[in-house]
Amino acid sequence: MRSFIDCLCGIIMLTVLASASPGAVWNDEVGLQLESLKAITGSDLAGALRKTHDYGFKYVELVGDYHLSAEALKAELRENQLEAVSAHFPYAKFRDDSEGIASEASALGLKFVGCPSLPQGEKLDLAGCQAAIAMFNRAGEILAKRNIQFFYHPHGYEFKPYEDGTFFDLLAAKTDPRFVHFQMDVFWIVHAGQDPLKLFRKYGNRWVSMHLKDLKKGEPTGILNSHAEKSAFVPIGQGQINIAAVVQAARQVGVKWFFIEDESASPETSISQSLPYLKALAW
Repeated sequence: MRSFIDCLCGIIMLTVLASASPGAVWNDEVGLQLESLKAITGSDLAGALRKTHDYGFKYVELVGDYHLSAEALKAELRENQLEAVSAHFPYAKFRDDSEGIASEASALGLKFVGCPSLPQGEKLDLAGCQAAIAMFNRAGEILAKRNIQFFYHPHGYEFKPYEDGTFFDLLAAKTDPRFVHFQMDVFWIVHAGQDPLKLFRKYGNRWVSMHLKDLKKGEPTGILNSHAEKSAFVPIGQGQINIAAVVQAARQVGVKWFFIEDESASPETSISQSLPYLKALAW
Protein backbone atom coordinates (compact mmCIF):
# COMPACT_ATOMS: atom_id res chain seq x y z
CA MET A 1 0.00 0.00 0.00
CA ARG A 2 2.81 2.36 0.92
CA SER A 3 4.58 1.81 -2.39
CA PHE A 4 1.36 2.74 -4.19
CA ILE A 5 0.98 5.92 -2.12
CA ASP A 6 4.64 6.83 -2.64
CA CYS A 7 4.23 6.31 -6.38
CA LEU A 8 1.07 8.42 -6.44
CA CYS A 9 2.76 11.23 -4.52
CA GLY A 10 5.67 11.10 -6.92
CA ILE A 11 3.35 11.45 -9.91
CA ILE A 12 1.58 14.42 -8.30
CA MET A 13 4.92 16.09 -7.52
CA LEU A 14 6.17 15.63 -11.08
CA THR A 15 2.94 17.13 -12.41
CA VAL A 16 3.31 20.18 -10.15
CA LEU A 17 6.94 20.67 -11.14
CA ALA A 18 6.11 20.33 -14.82
CA SER A 19 3.36 22.93 -14.60
CA ALA A 20 5.69 25.35 -12.82
CA SER A 21 8.62 24.96 -15.21
CA PRO A 22 9.56 27.86 -17.52
CA GLY A 23 8.72 25.75 -20.58
CA ALA A 24 5.29 24.67 -19.41
CA VAL A 25 2.41 25.29 -21.77
CA TRP A 26 0.06 27.84 -20.26
CA ASN A 27 -2.59 30.18 -21.60
CA ASP A 28 -2.69 29.60 -25.34
CA GLU A 29 -3.66 33.15 -26.15
CA VAL A 30 -0.62 34.82 -24.54
CA GLY A 31 2.22 35.14 -27.01
CA LEU A 32 5.54 36.95 -27.22
CA GLN A 33 6.14 40.06 -29.29
CA LEU A 34 9.46 39.16 -30.92
CA GLU A 35 10.69 42.74 -30.61
CA SER A 36 11.38 41.73 -26.99
CA LEU A 37 14.31 39.66 -28.31
CA LYS A 38 15.46 42.14 -30.96
CA ALA A 39 19.04 41.88 -29.72
CA ILE A 40 18.95 38.27 -30.95
CA THR A 41 16.53 38.28 -33.89
CA GLY A 42 18.77 40.46 -36.04
CA SER A 43 21.61 37.96 -36.10
CA ASP A 44 20.01 34.70 -34.95
CA LEU A 45 16.29 34.50 -35.61
CA ALA A 46 16.31 30.72 -35.14
CA GLY A 47 17.93 31.16 -31.71
CA ALA A 48 15.34 33.74 -30.71
CA LEU A 49 12.54 31.40 -31.76
CA ARG A 50 14.06 28.52 -29.80
CA LYS A 51 14.23 30.71 -26.73
CA THR A 52 10.61 31.77 -27.25
CA HIS A 53 9.54 28.13 -27.39
CA ASP A 54 11.60 27.34 -24.31
CA TYR A 55 9.74 30.02 -22.37
CA GLY A 56 6.56 28.05 -23.09
CA PHE A 57 4.99 30.24 -25.78
CA LYS A 58 3.07 28.80 -28.70
CA TYR A 59 2.29 32.08 -30.46
CA VAL A 60 4.24 35.16 -31.49
CA GLU A 61 3.69 38.63 -32.89
CA LEU A 62 6.16 39.61 -35.58
CA VAL A 63 7.75 42.91 -36.56
CA GLY A 64 8.01 42.85 -40.35
CA ASP A 65 9.20 39.73 -42.12
CA TYR A 66 12.84 39.50 -40.93
CA HIS A 67 13.96 39.64 -44.58
CA LEU A 68 12.51 36.18 -45.23
CA SER A 69 9.85 34.97 -47.61
CA ALA A 70 6.56 33.97 -46.00
CA GLU A 71 7.35 30.32 -46.70
CA ALA A 72 10.81 30.53 -45.12
CA LEU A 73 9.54 32.41 -42.08
CA LYS A 74 6.71 29.93 -41.53
CA ALA A 75 9.23 27.10 -41.77
CA GLU A 76 11.41 28.71 -39.09
CA LEU A 77 8.36 29.11 -36.86
CA ARG A 78 7.21 25.51 -37.41
CA GLU A 79 10.69 24.25 -36.59
CA ASN A 80 10.23 25.77 -33.14
CA GLN A 81 6.55 24.80 -32.75
CA LEU A 82 5.44 28.43 -32.98
CA GLU A 83 2.74 30.20 -34.94
CA ALA A 84 2.58 33.89 -35.87
CA VAL A 85 -0.90 35.34 -35.34
CA SER A 86 -0.11 39.06 -35.55
CA ALA A 87 2.49 41.41 -37.01
CA HIS A 88 3.50 45.06 -37.06
CA PHE A 89 4.49 46.84 -40.26
CA PRO A 90 5.63 50.48 -40.56
CA TYR A 91 3.28 53.33 -41.44
CA ALA A 92 5.11 54.02 -44.71
CA LYS A 93 4.63 50.46 -45.91
CA PHE A 94 0.90 50.62 -45.22
CA ARG A 95 0.74 53.97 -46.99
CA ASP A 96 2.64 52.78 -50.04
CA ASP A 97 1.78 49.09 -50.34
CA SER A 98 -1.18 47.91 -48.29
CA GLU A 99 -1.92 45.29 -50.95
CA GLY A 100 1.58 43.88 -50.55
CA ILE A 101 1.17 43.70 -46.78
CA ALA A 102 -2.17 41.94 -47.22
CA SER A 103 -0.64 39.34 -49.54
CA GLU A 104 2.27 38.72 -47.17
CA ALA A 105 0.03 38.55 -44.10
CA SER A 106 -2.29 36.11 -45.83
CA ALA A 107 0.63 33.88 -46.83
CA LEU A 108 1.81 33.89 -43.21
CA GLY A 109 -1.66 32.99 -41.95
CA LEU A 110 -1.94 36.07 -39.71
CA LYS A 111 -5.14 37.03 -37.91
CA PHE A 112 -4.09 40.63 -37.20
CA VAL A 113 -1.82 43.19 -38.82
CA GLY A 114 -1.07 46.55 -37.26
CA CYS A 115 0.63 49.90 -37.56
CA PRO A 116 2.68 50.73 -34.44
CA SER A 117 3.22 54.49 -34.81
CA LEU A 118 2.53 57.68 -36.71
CA PRO A 119 5.31 59.53 -38.56
CA GLN A 120 4.83 62.82 -36.70
CA GLY A 121 5.20 61.19 -33.30
CA GLU A 122 4.82 63.70 -30.48
CA LYS A 123 4.40 66.51 -33.06
CA LEU A 124 1.12 64.96 -34.18
CA ASP A 125 -1.34 67.57 -35.42
CA LEU A 126 -4.74 67.59 -37.10
CA ALA A 127 -3.32 67.18 -40.60
CA GLY A 128 -1.26 64.18 -39.51
CA CYS A 129 -4.24 62.64 -37.78
CA GLN A 130 -6.46 63.12 -40.83
CA ALA A 131 -3.85 61.52 -43.09
CA ALA A 132 -3.66 58.52 -40.75
CA ILE A 133 -7.46 58.19 -40.69
CA ALA A 134 -7.64 58.01 -44.48
CA MET A 135 -4.78 55.53 -44.69
CA PHE A 136 -6.12 53.31 -41.89
CA ASN A 137 -9.55 53.09 -43.50
CA ARG A 138 -8.02 52.14 -46.83
CA ALA A 139 -5.56 49.59 -45.38
CA GLY A 140 -8.19 48.12 -43.10
CA GLU A 141 -10.61 47.51 -45.94
CA ILE A 142 -7.91 45.85 -48.05
CA LEU A 143 -6.94 43.52 -45.20
CA ALA A 144 -10.55 42.74 -44.33
CA LYS A 145 -11.01 41.25 -47.80
CA ARG A 146 -8.55 38.57 -46.67
CA ASN A 147 -10.21 38.12 -43.26
CA ILE A 148 -7.37 39.90 -41.49
CA GLN A 149 -8.08 42.60 -38.90
CA PHE A 150 -6.10 45.83 -39.12
CA PHE A 151 -5.22 47.65 -35.89
CA TYR A 152 -3.41 50.77 -34.75
CA HIS A 153 -1.17 50.62 -31.68
CA PRO A 154 -1.08 53.98 -29.82
CA HIS A 155 2.08 55.06 -28.02
CA GLY A 156 0.89 58.04 -26.00
CA TYR A 157 1.17 61.14 -28.17
CA GLU A 158 -2.23 60.30 -29.68
CA PHE A 159 -3.75 61.47 -26.38
CA LYS A 160 -2.80 65.10 -26.96
CA PRO A 161 -5.88 67.25 -26.41
CA TYR A 162 -8.06 67.98 -29.42
CA GLU A 163 -11.33 69.90 -29.12
CA ASP A 164 -13.35 68.16 -26.37
CA GLY A 165 -11.24 65.00 -26.42
CA THR A 166 -7.95 63.78 -27.82
CA PHE A 167 -6.48 62.92 -31.20
CA PHE A 168 -7.05 59.27 -30.30
CA ASP A 169 -10.75 60.02 -29.90
CA LEU A 170 -10.69 61.59 -33.36
CA LEU A 171 -8.92 58.53 -34.82
CA ALA A 172 -11.54 56.26 -33.30
CA ALA A 173 -14.47 58.44 -34.38
CA LYS A 174 -13.39 58.89 -38.00
CA THR A 175 -12.12 55.39 -38.77
CA ASP A 176 -14.53 52.70 -39.90
CA PRO A 177 -15.14 50.25 -37.02
CA ARG A 178 -15.59 47.46 -39.57
CA PHE A 179 -12.03 47.87 -40.78
CA VAL A 180 -9.97 49.66 -38.10
CA HIS A 181 -9.30 48.28 -34.63
CA PHE A 182 -6.82 49.00 -31.86
CA GLN A 183 -4.14 47.21 -29.88
CA MET A 184 -3.64 48.49 -26.34
CA ASP A 185 -0.11 48.70 -25.00
CA VAL A 186 -0.95 49.11 -21.34
CA PHE A 187 2.46 50.61 -20.50
CA TRP A 188 2.15 53.46 -23.00
CA ILE A 189 -1.50 54.05 -22.08
CA VAL A 190 -0.66 54.51 -18.39
CA HIS A 191 2.55 56.39 -19.21
CA ALA A 192 0.38 58.90 -21.09
CA GLY A 193 -1.81 59.36 -18.02
CA GLN A 194 -4.77 57.45 -19.44
CA ASP A 195 -6.93 54.90 -17.64
CA PRO A 196 -6.94 51.59 -19.57
CA LEU A 197 -10.17 50.47 -17.89
CA LYS A 198 -12.01 53.60 -19.05
CA LEU A 199 -10.64 53.16 -22.58
CA PHE A 200 -11.88 49.57 -22.67
CA ARG A 201 -15.32 50.72 -21.58
CA LYS A 202 -15.35 53.59 -24.07
CA TYR A 203 -14.20 51.71 -27.16
CA GLY A 204 -15.29 48.16 -26.37
CA ASN A 205 -14.65 45.68 -29.12
CA ARG A 206 -12.56 48.10 -31.15
CA TRP A 207 -9.74 46.69 -28.99
CA VAL A 208 -8.62 43.34 -30.42
CA SER A 209 -5.32 42.62 -28.66
CA MET A 210 -2.95 43.86 -25.97
CA HIS A 211 0.71 44.32 -25.18
CA LEU A 212 1.47 43.39 -21.59
CA LYS A 213 4.25 45.21 -19.73
CA ASP A 214 4.59 47.13 -16.48
CA LEU A 215 5.65 50.63 -15.43
CA LYS A 216 8.00 51.05 -12.48
CA LYS A 217 6.41 52.30 -9.29
CA GLY A 218 6.99 56.02 -8.79
CA GLU A 219 7.55 56.76 -12.49
CA PRO A 220 5.65 59.86 -13.59
CA THR A 221 2.67 59.58 -15.93
CA GLY A 222 0.85 62.04 -18.17
CA ILE A 223 3.79 62.13 -20.58
CA LEU A 224 2.53 62.49 -24.13
CA ASN A 225 5.40 60.99 -26.07
CA SER A 226 6.71 57.52 -26.79
CA HIS A 227 9.92 57.74 -24.81
CA ALA A 228 10.80 56.14 -21.48
CA GLU A 229 14.11 55.13 -19.96
CA LYS A 230 14.89 51.42 -19.90
CA SER A 231 14.71 51.54 -16.11
CA ALA A 232 11.01 52.46 -16.32
CA PHE A 233 10.18 48.97 -17.64
CA VAL A 234 9.91 46.32 -14.91
CA PRO A 235 8.76 42.68 -14.86
CA ILE A 236 5.00 42.34 -15.11
CA GLY A 237 3.38 42.41 -11.70
CA GLN A 238 6.19 44.41 -10.08
CA GLY A 239 5.15 47.86 -11.23
CA GLN A 240 2.35 50.36 -10.72
CA ILE A 241 -0.15 48.89 -13.23
CA ASN A 242 -2.93 46.66 -11.94
CA ILE A 243 -2.36 44.01 -14.61
CA ALA A 244 -4.99 41.63 -13.22
CA ALA A 245 -7.71 44.30 -13.47
CA VAL A 246 -6.56 45.30 -16.96
CA VAL A 247 -6.65 41.71 -18.21
CA GLN A 248 -10.10 41.19 -16.73
CA ALA A 249 -11.39 44.38 -18.38
CA ALA A 250 -9.85 43.36 -21.69
CA ARG A 251 -11.56 39.99 -21.52
CA GLN A 252 -14.89 41.65 -20.81
CA VAL A 253 -14.78 43.58 -24.11
CA GLY A 254 -13.71 40.53 -26.07
CA VAL A 255 -9.92 40.80 -26.24
CA LYS A 256 -8.53 37.30 -26.70
CA TRP A 257 -4.92 37.85 -27.69
CA PHE A 258 -2.21 39.18 -25.39
CA PHE A 259 1.47 39.64 -26.19
CA ILE A 260 4.27 40.19 -23.72
CA GLU A 261 6.58 42.90 -25.02
CA ASP A 262 9.62 43.54 -22.87
CA GLU A 263 11.49 46.80 -23.45
CA SER A 264 13.72 46.64 -20.37
CA ALA A 265 17.50 46.61 -20.40
CA SER A 266 17.51 42.84 -19.69
CA PRO A 267 14.50 41.40 -21.50
CA GLU A 268 15.52 37.74 -21.29
CA THR A 269 15.73 37.94 -17.50
CA SER A 270 12.68 40.16 -17.20
CA ILE A 271 10.47 37.85 -19.29
CA SER A 272 11.39 34.96 -16.99
CA GLN A 273 10.38 37.07 -13.99
CA SER A 274 7.10 38.14 -15.61
CA LEU A 275 5.91 34.64 -16.45
CA PRO A 276 5.18 33.35 -12.90
CA TYR A 277 2.94 36.35 -12.23
CA LEU A 278 1.04 35.98 -15.50
CA LYS A 279 0.67 32.23 -15.10
CA ALA A 280 -0.99 32.81 -11.72
CA LEU A 281 -3.69 35.05 -13.18
CA ALA A 282 -7.20 33.73 -13.71
CA TRP A 283 -7.26 33.72 -17.49
